[in-house]
Amino acid sequence: MFTDIDVFLRFFRSVNRRAVRDVNALPPEADGWTPIGAEGATLVGEGAWSINKLIGHMCGSRLYFASAYRREGWVSPDPPDVSRPELWGPALDASYEEFSRLVAEVGNEGLTRDIEMIDTPGATLTGWRVLMMMMEHDIHHRSQIDTYAGMNGWDPPDIFFRSAETIATKQEEQIAKYRS
Repeated sequence: MFTDIDVFLRFFRSVNRRAVRDVNALPPEADGWTPIGAEGATLVGEGAWSINKLIGHMCGSRLYFASAYRREGWVSPDPPDVSRPELWGPALDASYEEFSRLVAEVGNEGLTRDIEMIDTPGATLTGWRVLMMMMEHDIHHRSQIDTYAGMNGWDPPDIFFRSAETIATKQEEQIAKYRS
């Protein structure tokens, strides 16, 4: 549970940096790339969205959750222009900045107050849970984009600048150090 909005925003800043890093690492052919369904299958919903649309959705969704946190309703703004790769990182940064401004205005009191859910009248979530939902949603779509990158042979960046292979080379040393 987060009890300080500034601590949450510092943490989310690092999540945003990874999203910007990952979309900026995509090659030019990622522009407009859309998944293809199995033979005869038509993809619908988010599974059929282009990388561009996913990035725009991430940006807009941040402000959707900020609106709920501020008790201004679960209202989705129009997504920003992400029609070209050079717009992707700046759009994510701009939405991070606007999100941060909006939730910081509410302050710490918003973390513990109840927010009515959009689809269950009378049911509530605390503000910090709404913010965690936003962050999980953001990470979900970044992971979706990274999966698409991997499917296409576009190497997504290692999450913490360490690959599984690098960590595997350190295992015997760690076992010797901590289990001997």
